[in-house]
Amino acid sequence: MKNCRVSSVLCGAGALLIGALLAAQDATREQYASPWRTAWTYEQAAHWSDLDPEYAMCNSGKEQSPIDIRSAQQIDLSLLRFESKTAPLRYVINNRYTIRVNYHPGNGNFLVVGDKRYQLRQFHFHHPSEEYIEGKSYPMEVHLMYQATDGGVAGVTVFLRPGSGNSTVQKIWQHMPEKEGQNEVTGVEISPGGLLPAEQVSGYYEYMGSVTAPPCTEGVTWFVLKQPVEMSSQQIDAFAKLYPNDARPIQPLNGRVVKQSR
Repeated sequence: MKNCRVSSVLCGAGALLIGALLAAQDATREQYASPWRTAWTYEQAAHWSDLDPEYAMCNSGKEQSPIDIRSAQQIDLSLLRFESKTAPLRYVINNRYTIRVNYHPGNGNFLVVGDKRYQLRQFHFHHPSEEYIEGKSYPMEVHLMYQATDGGVAGVTVFLRPGSGNSTVQKIWQHMPEKEGQNEVTGVEISPGGLLPAEQVSGYYEYMGSVTAPPCTEGVTWFVLKQPVEMSSQQIDAFAKLYPNDARPIQPLNGRVVKQSR
């Protein structure tokens, strides 16, 4: 550069500045790492606890998910209100068991239940649906996982059925990795609201359960929406090619009460 002939000191300082900027940009790139210490399969679901001591709850817990929702108790439940924000889609993750999109704190997407607010942490898909309604499943479902400031976790189940193509799903599918890892995405924006039936939901089931993959942590408040969302048969088939069955078997109710809105 011409400036380097004038002052090697200035040139060196400029190079350091550029290097620092590039390092800062690179620091914003997230590296994929498997969230599981020990690999597992859905075929091993009855014996997950034998694979790793951290998975003990999977086969000893009394409030495990998913469940077959039958004879739910009708009561007055709070309206579910979703605050969804359109933002750039940065990564689409294949974690070996599903397709997932993560959200960081401060993302502006919330589930509001009464006076409690939960912020979106991630969403992922299952084929077929994990939850059943009166013994019947759906072709797919999406789980949106939220967390409150007090640490409380809420899971929202949205059933997916064949119908019109879903534009939000399509944007994700166009970038989903075929193997474990993640694809970085640029120039694409999505809103998790595209996976929800409405901003305000009154028809749903509620029960206490767990996450549905190891370590099967309990204490999750599940909201299972009654109204499904449509996606095309082609979109369902595209996911099924990667995951013919990524649904945990139905778990015993063990005396839990399932509520449903009137």
